[in-house]
Amino acid sequence: MTMLKKTLMATAACVAMLCGSAAGAQTQQAPSTVHGHAQDPAGAPIAGATVKLTTDKSTDAKDRKYPFSAPTDAQGNYTVKGLTPGDYVAILFKGDVQADYQMVTLKAGDDKTVDFDMTREEYMKSLTPEQRKEIEEYKKKNASVSSANAVINRLNATLKTVRADLAAAAPTKGDVSADVASMKEAVAAKADVGLLWLTYGDTLQAQGDHLAAEDKKAGKAAMSDPDVLQNYNDAADAYTKGIALDGQGAKPNPLEQAIGNNQLGNSLAKLGKVSEASAAFEAASRVDPTKAGMYYNNEAAILFNSGQTDAALAAADKAIAADPNRPDPYFIKGQALIGKSTMDPKTQKLTAPPGCVEAYNKFLELAPNDPKAPEVREVLTSLGEKIDTTFKAKKK
Repeated sequence: MTMLKKTLMATAACVAMLCGSAAGAQTQQAPSTVHGHAQDPAGAPIAGATVKLTTDKSTDAKDRKYPFSAPTDAQGNYTVKGLTPGDYVAILFKGDVQADYQMVTLKAGDDKTVDFDMTREEYMKSLTPEQRKEIEEYKKKNASVSSANAVINRLNATLKTVRADLAAAAPTKGDVSADVASMKEAVAAKADVGLLWLTYGDTLQAQGDHLAAEDKKAGKAAMSDPDVLQNYNDAADAYTKGIALDGQGAKPNPLEQAIGNNQLGNSLAKLGKVSEASAAFEAASRVDPTKAGMYYNNEAAILFNSGQTDAALAAADKAIAADPNRPDPYFIKGQALIGKSTMDPKTQKLTAPPGCVEAYNKFLELAPNDPKAPEVREVLTSLGEKIDTTFKAKKK
C-alpha cells in the first residue's frame, strides 16, 4: 500500500469518527416537567398567579427573561412542561409582584413537584410581626366562615331529605318522627332562619296527622290524644316563629310567609281554633294575592265545617272573586245557601235563595267528575231544577 493510500484511509477514519461524534451530540434529551401547588400564608390556594422558571440567576430581576411559565388554577395548582435540564429558579408571581421562589434542579425526563407553601416556617419567619398578626386574624375569621358554611351545608342537606320524606309520607300519613327530630336539631343549630322553623312546623303537623290517622284506625278520638294535640300546637308555634323571623329579615319572602300562614291556619283548624285559623288564611291571602283563591277557599271550608255558614259564604265569595275557576268555593257557597231555602206554604215547593242554584251549576260545570257532584245533582233535582247535561260526569 502506498503512503498516499495510507494517508487517505487515516483521513477517512478520522472523518468517520468525527461524524459519529456529531450524531451523538445532536441526540435530543427528554423534556422535564414541574408541577405543584401554591398557597398563601393563611393556607388558602393562590388562584390566578403565574409560576415562571429561568436558569438566569445573575441578571437583575427586572431584566430577567423567563422562557417557561404557567398559571395557577382555581385550586392553586400549576404545571410547566417542556423544560430542558438545568438549575432553575422558580418564581411565583402575583401580578408583577414576586410572592415566593424555589430552587430546582432538573435532569432529562424529570417530573418534579415544586410547591409554593407560604405557611412554611422559613417563609413565615421572613414576615414582619404585623404581617404575621394579620395572617392569624385572617385565619380565625376564615375558620369561622368555614364553620358557618359547613353548618349551612348540613342544614341544606337536612332540608332536602326532610322534604323528600314528607312528600313520600303524605299519601299514607306515614310516620315522620325521625324528620321531626332532624328539624328540631336544625332550628337549634340555626334558630334565626325562618325557613327552618316553617319546615319544622311541616314535620310536626305531618306527625300529628300520622298519629290522628292511627287513632282513627284504633277507634280512638284523635282530639283526646295528647300527642296529637302536642304536635299540632308545636306546629302552630313553629309556623308563627318562622313567619315572624322571615318578616324581620333583610329580604322578607312573601311566598314563604303566605305558605307559612296557610299551614298555620291548617294547624289551628285541626286544634279547633277556627277564628285564629281564619285570620291566618286571611293573612296568607294578603301576603300572596296570586294564590288568594286557594287560601280563601281553605278559610271557607273550615268555617263551613265549624257551622259558621255566613262567614263561610263570605269567604267563598272572596275565593270565587280571586279565582273564578276553582270549583270548591262554588260548592261551599251552594251548601251555605241551601240551608237558607224556604218552603212555599201553598205549593209546598222548596225555594233556594238567590245565588244557590247558580253556584251549584257552576260547580258541576267546573268539576263534573268530583265525588260531590252526585250530591249536587240530587239537590238541584229536589229543587225542580233542570240539570244541564253538559255538566254530566265525563267517561274516563
